[in-house]
Amino acid sequence: LHHDCLVSVWRSPQTCLETTHPECSIVLHLLEKEGECKLQMRNTKALSLSTPNNTTGCLVEWDGVSCWPAALNGESLSVSCPLILLKPDSPPALITRNCTPEGWSKPSLPYYKACYFEDSSEEEEETGDKQNYFATVKIIYTVGYGLSLASLFIAILVFCIFRKLLCIRTSIHLNLFSTFILRGLAVFVKDAVLFADESMDHCTVSTVTCKAAVTFFQYCVLANFFWLLVEGLYLQTLLVFTFAQKRKLFWLYSGIGWGTPSVTIIIWTLLKSQFDNEGCWDNLDSALWWIIKTPILLSVFINFVVFVNISRIIIQKTKSTDQNGSEGLQVYRRLVRSTLLLIPLFGVHYVVFALLPEHVGVGARLSLELVLGSFQGFIVALLYCFLNGEVQNEIRKAMKGCRSQTGNNVFNLATQDYVA
Repeated sequence: LHHDCLVSVWRSPQTCLETTHPECSIVLHLLEKEGECKLQMRNTKALSLSTPNNTTGCLVEWDGVSCWPAALNGESLSVSCPLILLKPDSPPALITRNCTPEGWSKPSLPYYKACYFEDSSEEEEETGDKQNYFATVKIIYTVGYGLSLASLFIAILVFCIFRKLLCIRTSIHLNLFSTFILRGLAVFVKDAVLFADESMDHCTVSTVTCKAAVTFFQYCVLANFFWLLVEGLYLQTLLVFTFAQKRKLFWLYSGIGWGTPSVTIIIWTLLKSQFDNEGCWDNLDSALWWIIKTPILLSVFINFVVFVNISRIIIQKTKSTDQNGSEGLQVYRRLVRSTLLLIPLFGVHYVVFALLPEHVGVGARLSLELVLGSFQGFIVALLYCFLNGEVQNEIRKAMKGCRSQTGNNVFNLATQDYVA
């Protein structure tokens, strides 16, 4: 969710202090005011043409921040700093210009002095620290997604080579691995399309390519969350229904994992194109964002309930066996390990910030959801493939077979001339 929160240095750094980038709010505000000022210019020009004896000395002028109305020669006008630029709790300051025969005079006070009452060097230092922080976060999540992609590709290859391992459970794992791969690729595609060109104006750019990149990214995120949900539902089904028809259930799970995100994204895309077709569709302030966020929140909380229920069942089974001493300690260790293994598989850590506003706890949110999330694919591949006992046994058997075959080949080569 919060790769979208990293754009100003990713919606990068996506600055994350607000759901809409503060810089973009300023730019869009100024563009709106400029449009209003240009309309006023045309009206004033039309009026001056209809009244030839008009004695107005200075015409309407847009200086890039404020719109100065028409004025007579010798007249002075004042404007205040726009509220969107004014620092909180800063005293108001007026900017004055005189209308002279040569035109408008220079402002009595520069905007940066009228709007910012603080040491510019301190502000630049703070901005530099934020940029360094977000740049570091971007490097870490790039490494994380890269490592996850490599490990997930290897894990899928292992399951495809050792086909004895394929069953409903591993098929669900493979689909989950695929969504992690798609999510990692979508992050790199989005970064390449939106942020590779540092000269691009992220506030006003609106191309089919960037919209497609954001749409693909949102679909991959949705698919990832819903296959995390499928993992939880499948494990819950095994515990509740011993003789469930697993083959039919797999097709139901496939519909949930791939179908629900597809339907959601189609609805979101159609509504965005009709009612909010601005920018690159990455504005989290839009009411349409809830079309995507609501299913994600539902999947996260359902998985959390499943996680709590499965943990309860594990604890009950542990208590039902009368264990003492070191044997009891081993049981509790297995309990802790089993519970911890479910966290990356179900994505339970996403519950921490699920209901909080996007701008709350930005630093912790980035660390947990973006940095840790980028390594989640690697952790899942490690726990459910590379450290899996069944997988390790099949690899050992294959290695023994290779060694035995190599030994036979050496023996045959050594005796070939003698036999001949």
